[in-house]
Amino acid sequence: MGENSPQTRSWLRIILIISTLGSFLTPFIGSMVNLALPQIAVEFSADAILIGWIPTIYLLSSAMFLIPLGKISDIYGRKKVFISGIVIIGVSSFLIPFSPSFLVLIALRGIQGIGSACIFGTSVAIVSSVFPREERGRALGINVTGVYAGLSLGPVIGGFLTHYLGWRSIFLILVPLCIIIMYAVTHYIREDWADPDPHPFDLVGALLYSGVVFFGIFGMTSITRTEGVLSLLLSFLLLPIFLGHESRTDFPVFDVRIFRKNRVFTFSNIAALINYSATFAIAFLLSLYLQIVKGFDPKSAGLILVSQPLMQALFSPYAGRLSDRIEPKFIASAGMGLNALGLIVLAGISADTTIPVIILALLFLGFGFALFSSPNTNAVMGSVSQTEYGVASGTVATMRLLGMALSMGITLFLFTVFIGAVEIGTKQAAELILAQRMAFITYACLCLIGVVISLARGTKS
Repeated sequence: MGENSPQTRSWLRIILIISTLGSFLTPFIGSMVNLALPQIAVEFSADAILIGWIPTIYLLSSAMFLIPLGKISDIYGRKKVFISGIVIIGVSSFLIPFSPSFLVLIALRGIQGIGSACIFGTSVAIVSSVFPREERGRALGINVTGVYAGLSLGPVIGGFLTHYLGWRSIFLILVPLCIIIMYAVTHYIREDWADPDPHPFDLVGALLYSGVVFFGIFGMTSITRTEGVLSLLLSFLLLPIFLGHESRTDFPVFDVRIFRKNRVFTFSNIAALINYSATFAIAFLLSLYLQIVKGFDPKSAGLILVSQPLMQALFSPYAGRLSDRIEPKFIASAGMGLNALGLIVLAGISADTTIPVIILALLFLGFGFALFSSPNTNAVMGSVSQTEYGVASGTVATMRLLGMALSMGITLFLFTVFIGAVEIGTKQAAELILAQRMAFITYACLCLIGVVISLARGTKS
């Protein structure tokens, strides 16, 4: 069935369901892990800095491969790359519980991140390929709902599994889920959405891009150490080489010229980078706060944390549909403003902060994120041609992951300053609260800057 041929409504629904399941899987993995971090830290005797690498390495490897895999999906087929991601996540999830050391666990989490990049770089592109422009916002809103459903169920399921069956169970449960998605893709999707006139893959550009991202994120998360500073300098040195190569080559892995000629694309991606930089570490920080400062078990902490992504899942479809009718920048900007408000509430956190206050802040953040995410993605995808969907999808997903990694980088930097390389426990509760306060203040300021950037983007069409 060709990309431009008439599509039946039932076929469109199947595509949307499968892509949404894929979008559900990757955040489900990340949000479950946060509840298991204290338990993993005890088993492997990992300090506060090391334990932060469990979510960070996943984001790092995803960000490194997103743009190259998005380009590969445009050239050779989005279905092939999507399926590869499901397989990689399924195999790595089966192996992680048997990790003989913390280093092996981290390495397998990195591989899991590559699988995540395969899905991140294709699911939005697949939806954008089959839905007409006037329905794209609604479809993307439903797809984003899958993301937030994963974020919603992750803490609840992860908390219960960690509490009753231990941290290994949160990875083993992913294996049957991957098998179900794999079955659905192979039996119901025939189209591959490959470029009918494929160009050669820019391997040099892909390697340079991965190098810039790897050394940049590693440097940000290790800035207090010598190797972190050197890594960041190396990233800055590689960046102009990468940009020069991409400007000269006929078929770049990432056409950087699009940032110069497409204002909506550029500012929408910057807004995504800022928004995720300001919000991703919230679950990580509050998971530690609820379990270490407040003394909750993983199950109870998960039930509290679910309030944010639950709001996101409830309101994302409506926000996406609204962005088909109202200019997306206004909706997305309002969402980022609500995020700032929620972060300001959290900036006053202390050992005596009540749980209703925490939940109220999370509800503000959840509603704000719902208003931001799908309209912003709609603006990005509506600003490019169909032949650029894979790269555009990969770009906005890369901004998301770079933002997440930057968020963790800021958090790990503050942990280094306020806590240090010690095993985090109740004795470090006061230092943990100081680090969290500074983090939430920083993130609130980022959101306020993001509102200005979001409003400055122009219109999508």
